[in-house]
Amino acid sequence: MKHRDFEIENSLDQNVRVGANYAYSFQPLNFEPFKKNDSLFTGKYWKIIKDFNLNLLPSNLTINSDIIRQFNSQKFRDADLGASNITVDELIRRNYTFDLEYTLNYQLTKALSLNFTSSNNHIVRNYFINDDLNGDQDPSLGVWDRFFDFGDPNRHSQQLGINYELPLYKIPTLSFLTANYSYTGDFLWTKGSDLFGQLNINGQTYDLGNSISNANQHNLNTSFDMRKLYRYLGLKTSRSSRPSRVRNSSSTNSGRTASKKKFKIKDFGLGLLTAINRMQVNYSESNSSFLPGYLPTPGFVGTMKPTLGYTLGSQRDVRIVAAQNGWLTTFDQFNQQYSETHNENLDYAINTEPISDLKIDFTGGKTYATNFTENFNTSDTNGDGLSNTYNSLIQNTFGNFNISTALIRTAFSQSDEFNSAPFEDFKNNRLVIANRLAEDFYGNTAYATDAEGYPLGFGKNSQSVLLPAFLSAYSGKKANKISLDAFRDIPIPNWTLKYTGFMKNKWFKKRFKRFSITHGYRSSYTINQFRTNLDYKAADPNLDYASQNSNVLDQSGNFKVKTLFSNVNLVEQFSPLIKVDFEMKNSIKLSTEIKKDRSLSMSFDNNLLTEIQGYEYIFGLGYRIKDLRIRSKLAGPRKIIKSDLNMKADLSVRNNKTIIRYLDLDNNQVSAGQTIWSLKYAADYAFSSNLTAIFYFDYAFSEYAISTAFPQTTIRSGFTLRYNFGN
Repeated sequence: MKHRDFEIENSLDQNVRVGANYAYSFQPLNFEPFKKNDSLFTGKYWKIIKDFNLNLLPSNLTINSDIIRQFNSQKFRDADLGASNITVDELIRRNYTFDLEYTLNYQLTKALSLNFTSSNNHIVRNYFINDDLNGDQDPSLGVWDRFFDFGDPNRHSQQLGINYELPLYKIPTLSFLTANYSYTGDFLWTKGSDLFGQLNINGQTYDLGNSISNANQHNLNTSFDMRKLYRYLGLKTSRSSRPSRVRNSSSTNSGRTASKKKFKIKDFGLGLLTAINRMQVNYSESNSSFLPGYLPTPGFVGTMKPTLGYTLGSQRDVRIVAAQNGWLTTFDQFNQQYSETHNENLDYAINTEPISDLKIDFTGGKTYATNFTENFNTSDTNGDGLSNTYNSLIQNTFGNFNISTALIRTAFSQSDEFNSAPFEDFKNNRLVIANRLAEDFYGNTAYATDAEGYPLGFGKNSQSVLLPAFLSAYSGKKANKISLDAFRDIPIPNWTLKYTGFMKNKWFKKRFKRFSITHGYRSSYTINQFRTNLDYKAADPNLDYASQNSNVLDQSGNFKVKTLFSNVNLVEQFSPLIKVDFEMKNSIKLSTEIKKDRSLSMSFDNNLLTEIQGYEYIFGLGYRIKDLRIRSKLAGPRKIIKSDLNMKADLSVRNNKTIIRYLDLDNNQVSAGQTIWSLKYAADYAFSSNLTAIFYFDYAFSEYAISTAFPQTTIRSGFTLRYNFGN
């Protein structure tokens, strides 16, 4: 497209896009050697062998390519034709690219599938004079010149995907188990900067190179249908079936009673044995790495460097291999960091029914994430200008950790702004933990102590002492048995309980439409951030405290720890502690609920414990007036509308308090908190299937726990008309 006007002397826009696509689907060539051999593999235990299959050809192959060329030139007219006029040069912009992508799908077996995708992006810069990338462009070259010049690689990515359904269910003993595994491997090569890619220092040119990165992700999802296992083992519960009555005139009442009790005990024991209905366990892991200063470039269709495994997502270290092959920059002041990330997540859910109408769901999980960074350079020991030695400089690791736990042993312990039983245990546990650490370090009990009896090097304010003492006190475990490691391996289950069996009783069935009791518990242990102590020096266990190097001690005189923790949190929630919910025959709905929560945050920067306590009481009342008649025009012509009027009111009281506790000072302070009274009322009436009127009234009153905050009252009320379009 050409253009000119009073302001522009000449303008030209040219766009060219040419693409070629190819797709081919292979005819399946299945290999099933045992499919028709009915005489050999007839038993059910041979099914996994009988079903063996293999597809010898890929499923399909697709290839896509695109050539994109964009050319723009523009020259402004000279506004001043005087002798001192500075002419404006013609502006030229070119964007030439070549993209190639291919995908291979392979259904290797009926349960195993593979997918491989590779994408290549090339930049074409054939319009520079003498191939000088930072020089002048040749204005005589158009979009069609050197059209099939594919240019230089700019970005190359590839991905490998694997999905596999484990055939464990084909084994009769494991028929209750289903498992699926998936793997994703990514690789990315990115071109480095053209402007700063070549550095000339003291007459020597350094190539800063490009960058490569890869990542992988593993997912394993398993499901256990325990009812299938019970049927396979011949275990049948009688929760769904009633025992038949045995009539025998010769038997005595005591005999019948004994027989009935015996049956109930047996039934109860079998119910506990087969309480688990279903289990699910999911595990995922993701890893990635980033390596800058990488010199080689990929080929036209891709690359297998630095290693084939690395390009498919493997996290095996390739730094030394790359350096030994001369693939890394030799610039000694190279400051881009090598990095690695690792994330893993485990969660499970267990659905149980120990007795009829009692459902208990257990859940648990663990999350662990780390990020590793490293400054590095390489050495050229033989003078050929290529690297051959990898030098690690500064390393740093940081991350976070979370796991489900149980704090119920201390949940109802006395804890207020005046006294706290778990906090006192926390302070007393420090000495026990310190002695354990000293014995593990020195290998004996003959170590020096300070005036308070703490081993030298493991004082009462040492992080390695505080953390186990804190976890021991608030988890209710003994200080001499708790693990000294900050990280836990097994996530302790939390639970949710619901019982609806009251409706089997005649008295409840006569008066209620439904009646249930609910209880829930959640608790977690979190390390918000841990990081490498860059100042860490290991102490010598063969030397006594007085003979230790001063570099192994911190400012408090304790041994330095390898990993630093900013703060550790313990969170506990009874949501709800108990909830009773029922609806009576006369349409009255009642709900009472008690909630309890607490949060404990231990800061290792100032050795302060922040405790947040919360209680909430909720009372709900609802009533439905059936077939309430209203004369109205809202639903159309004036007529009598008959519909239900639903009313609901909730009254709640919540009290929360934040307490700051000092470890070595008898000075606990309430820093925040409030008591909130709340009343919520709502009534709705349906004038038609589409139109609903709602009246609401919300009242909230807050009274703060500290004197610097004033009470606050909030009132909201109004009407809402809701109309749903459609049938």
